[in-house]
Amino acid sequence: MAAAGAGVQVGAAIVASRFVVAEVPPLTLAMLRYAVGFLCLLPFAWGALRRRDAVGAGTGPAGRSFGNDLLTMAALGIGQFGVLIALLNYGLQQVGAAQAAMIFSLFPLLTLLLAAALGRERVTPALLLGVLLSMAGVALSLVPKLDAAPAAGAGWWGELAIAGAAATGALCSVLYRPYLQRYPTVPVSAFAMLASVAVLALLALSEGWPARVAGLGGTAWAVVGFIGLSSDIGYFLWLYALKHESPTRVTVFLALNPVTAALLGAWLLHEPFTPWSGAALALIALGLALATRPAPRGQG
Repeated sequence: MAAAGAGVQVGAAIVASRFVVAEVPPLTLAMLRYAVGFLCLLPFAWGALRRRDAVGAGTGPAGRSFGNDLLTMAALGIGQFGVLIALLNYGLQQVGAAQAAMIFSLFPLLTLLLAAALGRERVTPALLLGVLLSMAGVALSLVPKLDAAPAAGAGWWGELAIAGAAATGALCSVLYRPYLQRYPTVPVSAFAMLASVAVLALLALSEGWPARVAGLGGTAWAVVGFIGLSSDIGYFLWLYALKHESPTRVTVFLALNPVTAALLGAWLLHEPFTPWSGAALALIALGLALATRPAPRGQG
């Protein structure tokens, strides 16, 4: 349920972002999004730290081990938001949105392959088939938009950047789990967001974010606040799910992202809901059902 909530939140945030993307450029919006999320999480994270819940037992030499863990969690937060978003935005400058979304839907499959390669997860036929079906559903939902793709001839750097973004997200999702099992989810979430905001603030200087933020109107701030608050909840659900479930079974729920965007777009933005969308929903539902089936007894 937490993974599904995170997948739905991503789609809802995309639709909300359409209202302000012309006024707030991508990196600035990402920075504000996670700054709001961090501020919302901070009181809860501070409460956990005051109870000394954030330093788990059995971590070895407390000072050195905890310090190393902080550095690793900061790097994962920067990767999840700073590096991933930078690569994604670079790719979107050269690749159409439909093709970019199809490439980025490699996220669950890459997570599955990385988790299996690192010995973190056992690949079952049902899990693999579920991931592939959910990816097929995402691709099917984008078929009507392929005709709007820009002409080729710009090289492969854009496609490689999108694939790099998916690989970065997959790697971070796999590597997060040991720290989420060692420490409470809320402080990890807040710390990762803070690290990502610091990097995004530097990257967004190219967009002149101080002047843009100072000139935002009330409506824009309301939408940014909604995006930040929903992202706060969504990221907490994402890490909670990674703490209690395998990375592949969590990331496969990202397939709900384009479904949510399509449904909310049809409702709020009056975008058409085509038969392709209905077929995609059926494929994604089947894929999620297969991917989240409990493994047979005796299998990990």
